[in-house]
Amino acid sequence: MVPCLWTTAGPHRVYGQQAHSARDSIGDVTQAFEQTVADQGTWLLFAHAAATLYMTGVIWFVQIVHYPLFSRVGQPGFSDYEREHVRRTGWVVAGPMLVELAAAVAVVWVVGDWLAWTGLALVGIIWCSTGLWQVPAHLRLEAGFDEAVHLRLTRTNWVRTAAWTARSVVALGLAATAG
Repeated sequence: MVPCLWTTAGPHRVYGQQAHSARDSIGDVTQAFEQTVADQGTWLLFAHAAATLYMTGVIWFVQIVHYPLFSRVGQPGFSDYEREHVRRTGWVVAGPMLVELAAAVAVVWVVGDWLAWTGLALVGIIWCSTGLWQVPAHLRLEAGFDEAVHLRLTRTNWVRTAAWTARSVVALGLAATAG
């Protein structure tokens, strides 16, 4: 019978060598497990950073280009334009925002330091701003263009723009600590 050992590279048969002691084998399994966890943590931090950087790019585009152009659409077609804007934007941002939220929670669970908690707090600010200011403004704009609502939408969106920009710094800082 040929002894089988589990090492960080997987199971190995030992030919012509004396098998490791049980304690050495347990150490090998522990090391393999720790490496697997570390590898998953690395992937988590990079997925977290990717979702955050994506959303940071989107929010800066929206803040600097997209929202300011709302006033140029014109009143007659604005309601249709706004409804289509909301529908299409949902496809672009819903998935990445959910991935970012899940990743931020997971990073707090895995890393748990002040930087991870700061990142999660910023996600909370982003989601609160979205729910309390941006969504209601878009709902009002679906009824037709309103300069005051448009101005409020653009001004309050700076909260999300700043929070996502800060999240990018946090996510890159966390990714820099990865293996």
